[in-house]
Amino acid sequence: MVAKLVDEVIIVSEHLKSYLPSISYHVIPMGIDINLFSPMQLTVARQALGLPLDKRLVLFVGDPTRTEKRFWLARESVDVLQNQLNVELVVGHGVLHADMPLYMNACDVLLLTSSSEGSPTVVKEALACNLPVISVDVGDVRMRIAAIEGCVLCKDDCPSTISDALITVLTRNQRISGRHSVLSLDEELLTQTVLQVYQRVIGKGL
Repeated sequence: MVAKLVDEVIIVSEHLKSYLPSISYHVIPMGIDINLFSPMQLTVARQALGLPLDKRLVLFVGDPTRTEKRFWLARESVDVLQNQLNVELVVGHGVLHADMPLYMNACDVLLLTSSSEGSPTVVKEALACNLPVISVDVGDVRMRIAAIEGCVLCKDDCPSTISDALITVLTRNQRISGRHSVLSLDEELLTQTVLQVYQRVIGKGL
């Protein structure tokens, strides 16, 4: 209803167009700080955070109490692996944004289990750090990781499917080449794109 009343519409991913009436729109994803989120040595990051050096670490970013984040699914999927791998789930919640790159560089994989997302910034930040991503098919994640070797888009949200993906990525034990795929998402560049839309609106009012 609101979209019919405004001069311009911005959405963060193409899949959100299904919620709009037949109007024109701009797809402008949330940008990321490319300089802040960059690769660094895993051992250095773990030592800075006091995380163990002898475990495979799975990163979950978000508030575990938020229903749509489905922390229970991440927890259950990691618990399945306890008899196969020396693995630990690390929760990135209540963390300073400036410290999040340390968590991403300290961990072996980012796990996204949300039931609903638009264009999750955490996935793009992980790619900027060359951190492998395992995710359910939500938001625009498919488009972000489909072509990146070492990332896995789960075919469903069963804990067994997610745990199988974790085994694949954790036994591969390699960083990905994801940074190049998000360089165009530099927040400074996207801010200019948003400003251009605002300027169009201002121009219509003159």
